[in-house]
Amino acid sequence: MLKDVTLGQFFPGNSFLHKADPRIKLVVLVVYLVFVLLAKTAAALGIVLCIALTLALISRIRFSVLLRSLRPVIFILLFTGILNLFLTTGETPLVEWKFLHIYPEGIRMAVFMMLRLVCLVEGSSLLLSYTTSPLELTDAIESLFGPLKRLHVPVHEFAMMMTIALRFIPTLMEETDKIISAQKARGADFESGGLIKKAKALIPILIPLFVSAFRRADELAEAMECRCYHGGEGRTKLKVIRSRPSDYVFLLLMLLVCGAILPANWYLSFTVGAFTL
Repeated sequence: MLKDVTLGQFFPGNSFLHKADPRIKLVVLVVYLVFVLLAKTAAALGIVLCIALTLALISRIRFSVLLRSLRPVIFILLFTGILNLFLTTGETPLVEWKFLHIYPEGIRMAVFMMLRLVCLVEGSSLLLSYTTSPLELTDAIESLFGPLKRLHVPVHEFAMMMTIALRFIPTLMEETDKIISAQKARGADFESGGLIKKAKALIPILIPLFVSAFRRADELAEAMECRCYHGGEGRTKLKVIRSRPSDYVFLLLMLLVCGAILPANWYLSFTVGAFTL
């Protein structure tokens, strides 16, 4: 069900990740994503998996919630795995059928790439939306990109738009699920027929969804105008973001652990538990 999609949702809590400085979490997220993409061996990927698992344990978010976060990217995961499975070549094929050949290297590559995507999704969710409220995220983005204000870049408006877009993802998912249920109750069929028929069946879903999205956007704009919102100029904050010593320790530990990915790429081979791409 679309209402079970957890992308963009915030789960309140009292864990260390929830209390950490959102600016530090954004910096850690960038470092984490860079090193995940740099991981090229199974040993390096193992370090990434350990980091993602540690973040999940620290956040105290249920693993069922983390598994639900993978639902929107299941198609991408399967597509990536299939491409690497059939397009990666090796020496001796395991399976041969007509023009299709599956090599051991293809299986390893498919598993590697799928696990890398899982780490990207889970790590981003844990450091960004799951443990950071929209207000904290807005303040963090505005603070980090504050120097760009000297170049007349509308940092506050940019941060506000990103946060609103992220916040409304679960709302639109829930709205879509309600529209689908309502259309099914009226006898709509979204499963039978060919591709063209299924595409036409989406019209009764997309039109109400767009109308609802524009209505919500208009209501939000009116609410902001009624509260005399005029951007970030001269605005003050009820809660000022302050970093704690533990936040810098967290950043330093993440840098050190992520930095271990580089020697894992350089010195280890698949024969000792690492698979070089």
